[in-house]
Amino acid sequence: MGFELELALLLAIAIAGHAVFAVFEVETPAWRKIAKWGVVTLGTWLVYRAAGHVAVAVPLGLGLLGLTIHCWWCSRHGIPPIHALPRRRYYELRGWAWRE
Repeated sequence: MGFELELALLLAIAIAGHAVFAVFEVETPAWRKIAKWGVVTLGTWLVYRAAGHVAVAVPLGLGLLGLTIHCWWCSRHGIPPIHALPRRRYYELRGWAWRE
């Protein structure tokens, strides 16, 4: 088996991530989301080429790092990390315009 294992993991993360976290990325531009997945996929592929299936740790590690930073950032700004409420405050901290 080649890079299929890593691609399957990336697909599973993308599907689950979109289903669960899309509400928190409403105002994020499409190019930024695409670039993020491009970088993650390229990084995973490069690690796969150098170290084989150890590369499955790349998306898992980056996801854990992102979750840690997210929880720290939200807590520091007084927003519960799971629900990002109040939504108006979350938008304010992200630099997005609040629309009623």
